[in-house]
Amino acid sequence: MLAQTLLDSGRAFAAHEVLEAAWKAAPDTERDLWQGLAQICVGITHAQRGNVAGAARLMDRGAGRLRRYAADPPYGIDVSGVLAWHARHATDPAAAEPPRLTVIMP
Repeated sequence: MLAQTLLDSGRAFAAHEVLEAAWKAAPDTERDLWQGLAQICVGITHAQRGNVAGAARLMDRGAGRLRRYAADPPYGIDVSGVLAWHARHATDPAAAEPPRLTVIMP
């Protein structure tokens, strides 16, 4: 997933752009999924730039959008893992490794 590669290389805003494009092109049933992931990434961007309060707000909104997909996540997206990452790192996302967006298959 391109967004994951961008996140892993420290380019959270570019990952946000990729996910935003998916969100805008997605069917209505998937828009919150892609928007939530995009908001998590732009929240990381805010944290990297020192805007901790803005980061927390965006990531909380993103996590809220993702929760409805946790029980049955599409496309191998690790919604539960992203939500767990958010719970652990919402106060300091810039200091954490980025979340894994997809399930890593052995």
